[in-house]
Amino acid sequence: MKLSKQQKRTDRTRLLMKVVLVVISTALIVYFMPRGDEFGYKYELDKPWNYGLLIANTKFPILKNDSAVHHEKEATERRFQPYYNYDKAVRDSMVNLLYNYAAKEWQGQNAAMYIHHIAILLDTIYQHGVLSTDDYARLIDEEHHKSIRIVRNNEASSVPITDVFSLRTAYRYIMMADTVKYSRLVLQQYNINELIQQNLTYDEMKSRAELDELLQSISSYNGFVQAGQKIIDRGETVTDELYDILHSYKTDYERRNTDDASLPYKSIGQSIFVIVILTTLISYLSLFRNDYFENFRCGILLFALPVFFCIVAALMVSHKILNVFMLPCCMVPIVIRVFMDSRTAFMFHCAMVLIISLMLTNNYEFVILQLTAGMVAIQTLRELSQRSQIIRTAFIIFLVYVVFYTGYSLHHENAVKMDTWMYICFSVNGVLLLFTYPMLWLFEKIFGFTSDVTLVELSNIHNPLLQRMTEVAPGTFQHSMQVANLSAEVATKIGAKAQLVRTGALYHDIGKTERPVFFTENQQGASPHKHLSPLKSAEVIIAHVTRGAELAEKSHLPEAIRRFILTHHGKGKAKFFYITYKNEHPNEEIDDALFTYPGPNPSTKEEAILMMCDATEAASRALSEYTEESINQLVDKIIDGQVAEGFFSECAITFKDIAVAKTVLKDKLKTIYHTRISYPELNNTGES
Repeated sequence: MKLSKQQKRTDRTRLLMKVVLVVISTALIVYFMPRGDEFGYKYELDKPWNYGLLIANTKFPILKNDSAVHHEKEATERRFQPYYNYDKAVRDSMVNLLYNYAAKEWQGQNAAMYIHHIAILLDTIYQHGVLSTDDYARLIDEEHHKSIRIVRNNEASSVPITDVFSLRTAYRYIMMADTVKYSRLVLQQYNINELIQQNLTYDEMKSRAELDELLQSISSYNGFVQAGQKIIDRGETVTDELYDILHSYKTDYERRNTDDASLPYKSIGQSIFVIVILTTLISYLSLFRNDYFENFRCGILLFALPVFFCIVAALMVSHKILNVFMLPCCMVPIVIRVFMDSRTAFMFHCAMVLIISLMLTNNYEFVILQLTAGMVAIQTLRELSQRSQIIRTAFIIFLVYVVFYTGYSLHHENAVKMDTWMYICFSVNGVLLLFTYPMLWLFEKIFGFTSDVTLVELSNIHNPLLQRMTEVAPGTFQHSMQVANLSAEVATKIGAKAQLVRTGALYHDIGKTERPVFFTENQQGASPHKHLSPLKSAEVIIAHVTRGAELAEKSHLPEAIRRFILTHHGKGKAKFFYITYKNEHPNEEIDDALFTYPGPNPSTKEEAILMMCDATEAASRALSEYTEESINQLVDKIIDGQVAEGFFSECAITFKDIAVAKTVLKDKLKTIYHTRISYPELNNTGES
């Protein structure tokens, strides 16, 4: 079957609209999305973990804390043995100096014995090593140095500090080595101080190089956590070990997410994620709600709402503005439910929640809470007809948040945990939901939608247009009221919007208020049509449609109501005058357009319902008798004729819906025009 050019053009327009919506929505959301460079968990030592199960998504090292690393460095420095170079020439020089002194100055009794004794002691102290007074004092004062390494002939040996001498301890050692055999007074006569010099020199370069190497070799890691390994679960206490693991996870997370090279990949990943979700929504609309694309404003509203909330959530997460649980996400399904339908509302709510969850670290709680609250919001607000319903819905959603979160906490923590901050967030969320009502009014003005609240307000008979109808065209008003009741009953039975069709029925004949006397229901006495030609009469009758649309536009009635005025006759004919004219001019070719209503034909179930109910109710007034058979024949004749003329070919009403409508109309008309019981009269028989 070939498609017409108009249909092809429409399909291309819809396809372009879908692509544009996905591209623009994705670009806006991804642009504002955080790039994941913030670690979203907060934790304290010896405090319980307030989030859900945390599992490592990559392998990462467990970093030692600063204190542990500092202690290890201190221990390494304490164990470190500095290098000192041994100078053998000092011993030889001092021994030679000793014998020179002895040859020149040390003469006398027992001098040889003392010289030999001193030589042996010099050999001993120089063999052990002599440090400068400052070096020795420093090493002794710094408790962490227990030993030093003495380098002799390129070989280092570890020597305890207590085994080496300073200039002072070496002198004392010689003086006190053998005080019984060798007199201190005699030793003092010899220049012992001149024989004692430092023969151990600190090798700073070698010592510093090795110490640095040792310090650098200290590992800053304390093992690894493998990808997929559990880190911590809700309610567990953050111990020292877990604190180190969490700190390591945070460090690794921020390192990976602040890498400039990874930013393009994150943006690409986020784009793919968002495109898949939005494409799923487009697919859903194409399969089940393709009619929404007929009105560009519907598509804009459907995507603008979730995109706006995603951007607000992104800003809250990026700039750490309040808590994302304060965001009244349920406003989205409520608005879509009021203006469109429940299934679409839930689909877009799910998509929005999933996109926002991508921005969060602890996204599991957010997803289950928001999806549950969204389902409840849709169910509690099937039809919005009173302002109080918004308050009730906001309160119920608040209770759902509180109860569900409490149950979730009990499940994970096995204890009652009052997280005051979360309950404050839920309270703020509930208060912000109250702004749904003014938002609905704003969307009505911007996008041309009509809420049930507006329809209820328009249904008030004190509305100026309806008030004028009661005054100048009371018959038309009564007819409109009857049609409104019939239409609402039919709409309820077939699942259409009862409030919409009821309100449309009240206004569908407001054009008759301009010349009410020309319409049968308002006539008293002779009809003015007797003085007009059929052509002129048809013109007057048909004009009530165009004039009604003008009045509706002038009074700023919603477009949905204006559609009922234009479509309640469709492209039908003013048959009475059409047939009359044909009978009067049998041989004349008639221009049917002169007797045809401007239309268009109904395009929705509600418009089709009004057409059926209007024609049936009006025709029922002309029945000569009201019997079950006559009413059934009337309803079947009128509605079957409308179907045969193709009035319903452009709307989604089914044969089953039409059959149900017939049944409802027959039953209601029988009730309205029932035959009253004739009460018997009392016979006057008199007294015998």
